[in-house]
Amino acid sequence: MVREITGKHVLIGTVSAFSVIIGVNLFMAYSAVRTFPGLEVKNSYVASQSFNADKASQEALGWTVDATDRNEKLYVTIRGKDGMPVQVKSIAGTLGRATNVTQDQTPEFVFDGTSYVAETGVLDAGNWNYRMVAEAMDGTPFKQRVVIHVKR
Repeated sequence: MVREITGKHVLIGTVSAFSVIIGVNLFMAYSAVRTFPGLEVKNSYVASQSFNADKASQEALGWTVDATDRNEKLYVTIRGKDGMPVQVKSIAGTLGRATNVTQDQTPEFVFDGTSYVAETGVLDAGNWNYRMVAEAMDGTPFKQRVVIHVKR
């Protein structure tokens, strides 16, 4: 026996398909918003007013920054224009994933003469960001996002 497809059957099929599509989209949007780390600055216009001056003073320091993960520790090495390690007045920041804040941590650093070293525990494989905020001995602020590739 062959059943006839009526308008009611087509309506139910169409509504069901769109319900699944809309449901998946709502779930994905909720998941994206729930895990988003948030804003970098509260007011981008105000931050933009001093951006060029901040960038110039930071670039005048001539620092290069490298960060690595070894033996459950984060090593942050800051080198000056001459290639020698730089000691700073203060260093802070957040170590975490680029896409969510669930694994974020705030490492406490100790200078070992070459690098700033902090206990981190075991970092899962993948890309990590260290959003560094440091202050030079002369008071110049220095901000940089340093990408760390962890392999296990």
